[in-house]
Amino acid sequence: MNSHTVEKIGGTSMSDYAAVRNNIVLSPHHKEQPYQRIFVVSAYGGLTNLLLEHKKTGQAGVYALFANGVKDDSWKASLQVLKQEMFSINEKLFGDGALLKQANQFIGLRLDEAEHCLTDLHRLCQHGHFSLGAHLATVREMLASIGEAHSAWNMTQLLCQEGINARFVDLTAWEGSKQSGLDDQIAQAFADIDLARELPIVTGYAHTEKGLMSTFDRGYSEMTFSRIAVITQACEAIIHKEFHLSSADPRLVGEDNVVPIGRTNYEVADHLANLGMEAIHPRAAKGLRQHNIPLRVKNTFEPEHAGTLITGDYVSDKARAEIIAGCRDVYAIEVFDQDMTDLQAKYDTEILEVIRRFKARVVTKDSNANTITHYLSTNLKTIKRIIQVLKQNYPEAEVNQRKVAIVSAIGSDMQVSGILSKAVAALAENQISVLALHQSMRQVDMQFIINEDDYAKAIKSLHNCLVEVHNHGSAICLAS
Repeated sequence: MNSHTVEKIGGTSMSDYAAVRNNIVLSPHHKEQPYQRIFVVSAYGGLTNLLLEHKKTGQAGVYALFANGVKDDSWKASLQVLKQEMFSINEKLFGDGALLKQANQFIGLRLDEAEHCLTDLHRLCQHGHFSLGAHLATVREMLASIGEAHSAWNMTQLLCQEGINARFVDLTAWEGSKQSGLDDQIAQAFADIDLARELPIVTGYAHTEKGLMSTFDRGYSEMTFSRIAVITQACEAIIHKEFHLSSADPRLVGEDNVVPIGRTNYEVADHLANLGMEAIHPRAAKGLRQHNIPLRVKNTFEPEHAGTLITGDYVSDKARAEIIAGCRDVYAIEVFDQDMTDLQAKYDTEILEVIRRFKARVVTKDSNANTITHYLSTNLKTIKRIIQVLKQNYPEAEVNQRKVAIVSAIGSDMQVSGILSKAVAALAENQISVLALHQSMRQVDMQFIINEDDYAKAIKSLHNCLVEVHNHGSAICLAS
């Protein structure tokens, strides 16, 4: 293993270049020696939403408008809005000078080439022999790559102005003709880079022959980051975010009550990802874990804080819940069928196949003799489509849906006698009904299905009874 680190900078952090420069690249610890690091950057905050679709609201961006508008060209207007937003960001970063002109030329050319490509494809798919759907995955990858190319190129130029030997590493294969796997592409890109003298600024998007987005969708930059750490044999992987990995959302439990997590393990990170609160995508974490590369999650805006160190072998010195997290936008789909009793495995496989077809994410599920309930994180439109198919497949079954929320207590070791009853009692004391609950034999998490209106109150209740009751001095020291 080498002495360098691989560091990913999130979109919100990238939108504040002064903080990135002062708190990350030229922090007091690195001011005299900024090298022996590789930076993998996300697009500026909000730009991937404009390129694809809004991650939370689903509002259409260029990709969604193009995919859904075979008979119109409304995506072109959206592309022009995107271009102006990118030019506006460039102006704020470079002022009015030669570098601004170069920055606009760089990203403007990519946007123009993307527009020409989409126009040609749109025209081609007006003919019956060509299907737009067959090309949409490629279109999505192409558009996504523009955001990271924009931010990586800009950051490289800005750091060069500071006297740092930064190097733009473009993994988007925008002008390349050769298809290769992710690992091969990374190995080729870093073959002639001297980390002792150069500071690589790498696009979070990497083009591969199979496509990263087909598997990871918006988590593609984390996979790029992880594989770079593995291929280059980094001593540590670091993610810079706009917040600490903490015991709960401070907006719900209060700034004074929340506790930064000094240490935890990859299994806890997986459970957070399952709830949609990713420290890192589970598949990206897998590579780091297998190669014994520790992951550190840091707050960009508190550079003096050591952040959270995630390793494969960490177990808390005292069994307890460490994090209270949850997921609001969850739909429960319940299938009850008297014929299921002897055929539950068959039903489960068939129901999951329908869910996969519509690309809904399963947060958790439960079952008994004649009922299977899946809790899905997706939108109502997708839920209705899934239910329609399930009713067609099982005409004699009862298929019900319900909007719910999930709150979860998570810890590296939660083998505490009575912890489940204590949590349920705390929820009951606050008039919160538990619709369903799950606790696995691994004793690392408990999940409570509740009414969506009780979400904030449930997070606060569980944090109060399971986290705030402990002395967290040792955890704070680990992080300081």
